[in-house]
Amino acid sequence: MCIRTVMTYASLVFAYATPKALHRLQVIQNKFCRAATDAHWYVRNSILHRDLELPTTFKYMKDASKRFFDIAGSHPNALLLAAVDYQPPPPTHLICRPRNVLTDSPDALTAAVESLNDVNDTHD
Repeated sequence: MCIRTVMTYASLVFAYATPKALHRLQVIQNKFCRAATDAHWYVRNSILHRDLELPTTFKYMKDASKRFFDIAGSHPNALLLAAVDYQPPPPTHLICRPRNVLTDSPDALTAAVESLNDVNDTHD
């Protein structure tokens, strides 16, 4: 919750963030989770996120950016509409940075948390 308010405020910027920048924020979130729960070093981060029902930084930013671009798509401002109208470059293009949060596949931690949540949903 310490950094999430700033990330939500700048969700448009984080849609263009590199995976490395999001990973650094995820490390900070993992440290906060571990300190808040007083979890031992051998407890996996995916288990912490599942038990706390806390989305990973990647998933949270992906959802926030998607929500922003969905809302911006119906805005009357032409400049905002131009930012929403985005065509990703072809896969052979060397620069693949813009809006990669929305187009990249999830990172390993997010995939692990989602698979744990799916397992829990099937057992309920």
